[in-house]
Amino acid sequence: MNKSSNGDSALIVFAKAPIPGQVKTRLCPPLSPDEAATLHGTLVLDTLERTQSLAMGSGRTLDRFLACAPSADHVFFKIMEARQETRLLDQIGDDLGSRMDQAFETVFAMGYQRAVLMGTDLPTLPGSLVEEALSLLSHHDLVLGPAYDGGYYLIGLRRRMPELFVGIPWSTNQVFSLTHDKAESLGLKIALLPRWRDIDTIEDLQVLIEEADRASRQGANKKASELILSARTAGVLRVLSARLRERCTPPHPVGGGAAQRST
Repeated sequence: MNKSSNGDSALIVFAKAPIPGQVKTRLCPPLSPDEAATLHGTLVLDTLERTQSLAMGSGRTLDRFLACAPSADHVFFKIMEARQETRLLDQIGDDLGSRMDQAFETVFAMGYQRAVLMGTDLPTLPGSLVEEALSLLSHHDLVLGPAYDGGYYLIGLRRRMPELFVGIPWSTNQVFSLTHDKAESLGLKIALLPRWRDIDTIEDLQVLIEEADRASRQGANKKASELILSARTAGVLRVLSARLRERCTPPHPVGGGAAQRST
């Protein structure tokens, strides 16, 4: 596949189609599969909207790719391609590591000089951190964004490094540390971004809901407004928050207590 743009930097966004029962399954229950899919869909949109106009500086340009599962032919991704001006790739490989390596191989084969790969469950991650990652690749071989759960939310490379994706127990709290250790053993120059929380568990979702609620209450306060959420996602979180409160509230007895019901 030949490079067909003037970009020298590539941003690869890994995403699944918002199919109920196939996304955000660790949130179910208490969320229903439909609710988890709705949340996932708005997070994908947030990521694409937030990265649409990243400022690269120094005359560099950025091309965005959406790495799709189960297939780039899914109607959701076709809509994203048309509306968000992103190019589509299929995720290819038997596990997450092989799929990420294949995505990097694809964009480097197209002639890009640096590439950053990230997920879509980072609704509060500012675009400036993606810009920083790309800038750091001018002087580093590898950029990692460590996540609170022991994984990483972003990885950036300036050449393909398949060794980084082999022998890693994906979806465990060892992903970041083992990747970092492997990179050091390979003699790579590593840069780290700030640690960030992605949305994998119901506890992560509750933290996000609380942050969004606090930011909404504080309103015009500049520090609070640094929480980056689209109005669409904020609305979804309000609905989910209300439903979660209902589900966690024990039902009230109808017509009084047991003694009253027995009389």
